[in-house]
Amino acid sequence: MNIKKIIKHLYYLIIASCLLIITLDCWIIYKTVPYIYNNIDDLPVRPIGVVLGTSKYVRGGGYNEFYRQRILGATELYFANKVNYLLLSGDNSTMNYNEPKTMRKDLLKADIPASAIFLDYAGFRTLDSIVRANRVFNAQNFTIITQQFHCERAIFIAQYQGILAQCYAVPSPKKMKLIKIRELFARLSAFIDLYILHKGPKFLGPTLPIIQDDDKANDNPSSTIEGLS
Repeated sequence: MNIKKIIKHLYYLIIASCLLIITLDCWIIYKTVPYIYNNIDDLPVRPIGVVLGTSKYVRGGGYNEFYRQRILGATELYFANKVNYLLLSGDNSTMNYNEPKTMRKDLLKADIPASAIFLDYAGFRTLDSIVRANRVFNAQNFTIITQQFHCERAIFIAQYQGILAQCYAVPSPKKMKLIKIRELFARLSAFIDLYILHKGPKFLGPTLPIIQDDDKANDNPSSTIEGLS
C-alpha cells in the first residue's frame, strides 16, 4: 500500500470518527433534554440534590466559575425548598485535594445547616458520583446540580443505569470552546465505559442512606453521614 492510499484511509477514518462523535453528542442531548431544567420555578421538588464536584480554583490561581455557580445553585435550591438534603460528591484522591470538604465549608458559610449536608469522597468521575448516589446513599429520583453540558452526560449515565434523576443546570462561563471540545471526548468515553466496557464505580462499599425511615415519616433532616474516605 502506497503513501497516498494510507493518507486516504486515514482521512476517511478521521471523517468517520468525527461523524460518530457528533452523532453521539446529538443523541445524548436528545435523550436527556426533558430532564434538564434551567428555571428553578419549573424544577420539580426532590428530597436530595447531588452537587457534582470540581476544583474551587483554576490552575492560574483564580476562582473557578464552574465551582462558584454549582455552590450558588445548591444554595438556591435548598432555600427555595426544592431539595431537603445536599450530597456533595467529588474527588478526594490526595491529602491536599478534597472537593466534598471544600464544598461543605462554602455551603456552611451560606447558612445551610450541617444536618442537611452529606459527603461522598469517592466521586472520582461523573459515573462514580451518579451510581454511588443511588446505590450507596440510596438517593431515589434525585436532582443533579451542575452546568448544562455536564447535566447531559450525568443524566445519560443515570438513564443507562436505570436511575431516576433530573438536573438543575446552573450558568456556565462565557469562554467555553475548549470545554465543549473536551466534553465531546468525555461523552465518547462515557459511552465506551457504559456500553462496551460496562464499567462501574471505583468503590461502592456499605449502604449509607441519607433518608432514614424516621426521616420519611417525620421529614426531619438526619445527621451528616460521610461516605468512603
